[in-house]
Amino acid sequence: MLTRAELLGFMRASRFAVEASVSGEGAPQAAVIGIAVTDQFELVFDTLDTTRKAANLRRDPRIALAIGGAGDGQERTVQLEGVADEPTGDDRQRLQQVYFAQFPDGPTRLGWAGLIYVRVRPTWLRHSDFRRDPPEIVELDAAGLASLR
Repeated sequence: MLTRAELLGFMRASRFAVEASVSGEGAPQAAVIGIAVTDQFELVFDTLDTTRKAANLRRDPRIALAIGGAGDGQERTVQLEGVADEPTGDDRQRLQQVYFAQFPDGPTRLGWAGLIYVRVRPTWLRHSDFRRDPPEIVELDAAGLASLR
């Protein structure tokens, strides 16, 4: 049975994810991003406000991410759907600290013009572990994530 600690540990060990958003014309767009994960399963990443992903998410905050599964012996993945926002104030500072713990070089980018932080609050998550026979696949909605022990 998947535990909160196991899921958080896996997600935090994966420093990168592929995010997908939708352009104004309805076309899918994807990018590799550096991620950090809070105890509440919020994901945070930085980007420039001139990127396609920033424009897409400001227009339509729905986002999907794929984490893990990139090498031999790593047949585990998280597929995640959620809602993105740009936190401000105390939320932004809290999330920056989580991000800087994962990416110690993060503060060097603070002076970049147009740098923003994006938070993703999951609404659905699927963890798949194909190292097991049979594979273990667990789907959780936001309430299921909140109650995961």
